[in-house]
Amino acid sequence: MPELSEQNITYLPGVGPKKAEILKKELNVVSWEDIIYYFPYKYIDRSKIFKIREVNGTMPYIQLKGKIRNYEILGEGHARRLIAGFYDDTGSIELVWFRNIRQIQNMYKIGTEYILFGKPTIFGHKINIAHPELETEDKFFHGEVGVQGQYRTSEKMKNAFLHSRAIQRIIISVLEHIKTPLTETLSREIIRKANVINLDEAIRNIHFPQTPNLLRKAQYRLKFEELFYLQLHILRVTKYREKRLGGLLFSKVGNYFNSFYHRNLPFELTDAQKRVVKEIRADMNNGRQMNRLLQGDVGSGKTMVALLTMLIALDNGFQAALMAPTEILAMQHYETIRELLDGLGIEIALLTGSTRKKVREKLLPAVKDGKIQILIGTHALIENTVSFCNLGLVTIDEQHRFGVAQRAKLWGKNTIPPHILVMTATPIPRTLAMTLYGDLDVSVIDKLPPGRKPVKTIHVYSAKRANLYEFVRKQLQQGCQVYIVYPLIEESETMDLKNLTEGFETTKEIFSEYSVCMIHGKMKPAEKEAEMQKFVSGETQIMVATTVIEVGVNVPKASVMIIENAERFGLSQLHQLRGRVGRGADQSFCILLTNYELSENTRRRIEIMTETNDGFLIAEEDLKLRGPGDIDGTQQSGIAFNLKIADLSHDGQILSLARDMAQEILNDDPLLQKPENTVLNQQLNKINRSRQMGWFMIS
Repeated sequence: MPELSEQNITYLPGVGPKKAEILKKELNVVSWEDIIYYFPYKYIDRSKIFKIREVNGTMPYIQLKGKIRNYEILGEGHARRLIAGFYDDTGSIELVWFRNIRQIQNMYKIGTEYILFGKPTIFGHKINIAHPELETEDKFFHGEVGVQGQYRTSEKMKNAFLHSRAIQRIIISVLEHIKTPLTETLSREIIRKANVINLDEAIRNIHFPQTPNLLRKAQYRLKFEELFYLQLHILRVTKYREKRLGGLLFSKVGNYFNSFYHRNLPFELTDAQKRVVKEIRADMNNGRQMNRLLQGDVGSGKTMVALLTMLIALDNGFQAALMAPTEILAMQHYETIRELLDGLGIEIALLTGSTRKKVREKLLPAVKDGKIQILIGTHALIENTVSFCNLGLVTIDEQHRFGVAQRAKLWGKNTIPPHILVMTATPIPRTLAMTLYGDLDVSVIDKLPPGRKPVKTIHVYSAKRANLYEFVRKQLQQGCQVYIVYPLIEESETMDLKNLTEGFETTKEIFSEYSVCMIHGKMKPAEKEAEMQKFVSGETQIMVATTVIEVGVNVPKASVMIIENAERFGLSQLHQLRGRVGRGADQSFCILLTNYELSENTRRRIEIMTETNDGFLIAEEDLKLRGPGDIDGTQQSGIAFNLKIADLSHDGQILSLARDMAQEILNDDPLLQKPENTVLNQQLNKINRSRQMGWFMIS
C-alpha cells in the first residue's frame, strides 16, 4: 500500500471532489494521514438513547430514536426554516433547520426510523432541536463502548453535510482500508522509556476508544509524540548552531562600560539586573554565538541591561544595533540612550523609514566605516543599503513584532553572526517559553527598580461612569495624562471604530477644557506617529485609542488608563495595556470598565487583574483560562506549529518529560546517525518538510 500521506481522500466513500476541496480549505486535510491525525476535541457518551418524555431544555447533547411525522416550512428570507415533527412511543418534539431545506427533505424520509443526536433547547415555550444529526440504525456506529469522539467543523463544512459524524465515517473508511498496523514513528527505546502504547493502537483508540483507559493511553501517547518531536527539533537546531556557528569573543569589560557604570548610571541596578548582566557577559565570553531571551515585565529595566550589553560590545571593538518595532519607540530608545551616554564620546545614530535622504547619505557611510558605534532604528536597519563595519551585538525589542525573515537579515550583517539579545515585556509561561523559545537561553528580570509604585487596578461598572469622570478630572487637574482604550476586533471592526469615534467626541465634550487626540490602527503610519507625538510631548492630555498603544511608548505623566469594555480583552492584553501607565513617580491607576453581565470566565479575568501586577502569574492564569490559542508571535517565532492534540496549558509534565528524553538522545547522538535513531531522524525530517520548520534556524 502507498504511504498514507500519498493517498488522497477524494476517492473515499462519502467524500468526492467537492467535499475534498472543502476539507482542504477548512481543515488542510488532503490525505488519509491528514484525516486520521484530525483528532476529536471532546468525547460524548452515546451509549444511552433517551425517550422524548425524558427530554428537557437544559440537557446537553442527547440521542433519541424515532420517526419524522411531517415537514412544514415557515417564515420568509433569513427567518425561513424547516420544521419537522419527530416522535417515539412516549411523545413528540420539533426539529428545526435554517439551511439546506430542500436537501434535508430529500435526505430524511417521513416514516423511516432514525437515531437522532443533538442539543435540546426551548424556543417559544416548546422544546426543539436545531440541526440534529440523523442516521438509520444500520449506519450508526456503536463501538464497544458508548464514548464517541466529536470533531470540530465549520459552517461551510456543515452546509456540505460534513458534520462530526461525517468526519467519523470518513475515518472509519480509512481505518478499514488499512489492513496492516500503522508504521511506528517512535523508536522501541523511546516507547519503552516513555511507557507509551504503539502508534496503531493509539490512533484507533483516539477515534474509537475500546475502553476509557485505552482512550487515556492513546491521548498520552499522541501528546507525548507531538511534544517530543517539537523539542527534538528545537534542541537539535541549538546543538547544530553551537557546533557549526562560532561566536565573537567579548573577553574584556573596558573603559566604556566602567565609565558609564561608575559615572553615568542614574540608579543602582537591582539584583535581578545584575544577575542578568552576568549571564549575558558569560554568554559573550565563551566563543559561541549568544542567543538569549530577556524577559522582564513593563518597567523592569530591560533597556538598561541592553545598554550595558552594548557597551561590552563597544569595549571589544564592535558595533551594536538596537531594532524596535515602531518609529516612536526607536526614537524613544535613541533619546534615552543618548542622554544616558552623554559625555562618554560614543557615536550614536537613529535610522528609521522617515530618516531623510540627506541624513542617510551621511549616516550610512559612517555606519559602514565604524564611526557610528551604536545604531538604533526600525525595520530600516535590515535594508540592503545598511552595511556595518563590524557588528557584534543585535538587540531586538518586543521581538514578537518582527517576522523571522526580517530578523534573519541581521545575521548577514557580519561575517561571523553577531550576538543576539531579544527582549520582551510579554511574560511567557514556562511551558510556552520551552516551546516558543526553546533554543534560546532565557534571562528573567523579576523585580521592579526601586521607587516604582505598582499600578492600582480598579473594576468599575459602566453605570458608575459619572463618578469615574469626576475622578479623571481631578487627576487631569494635577497635571496627569489619561489613556482611554477601546477594543477593536476584526469581526466587529466597523462597529468598534464607530464606538471609538463616538467615545472620542464624548470625551472632547466632557473634558472640553483639555486637548484630546485619537489613534487607531486604520490610520496611516505618519498620522499615528503625529498623534502619538502630541501625547508624548504633553500637547494633548487625553488619548482615545485602540490597542495600538499597547507596546513600548514611555509617557511618565500618563498615570490613568481607562479600558472600555474590558470584558472583551484577554488577560495578557489587559496587563500589557496597564503597563503603559506607572512610568513616573505618581501613583497610577488602571480602570477596567465593564457591563454588569459577565461570564464566570470573564469575571475571573477581571479579578486576577485587580489582585496582582505580577506579569508571569497573569500569563500562567491566562494560559489556564484560554489555552495557548493564537499566542502573539507564535507563527513569527519560526516554529510555525499547530499542536493537534497537546495543550501547553495542561500538558507541562509531558512536555518536560519529552524535552528531557530528546536532550538525552541528542547528548548521545547529536546528528541522530545511530541505527536505533533512524526512525527518529526520518520522522523529524518528514515533520520539518510538512511544517517548514527550517525557519527556526534563524530565530
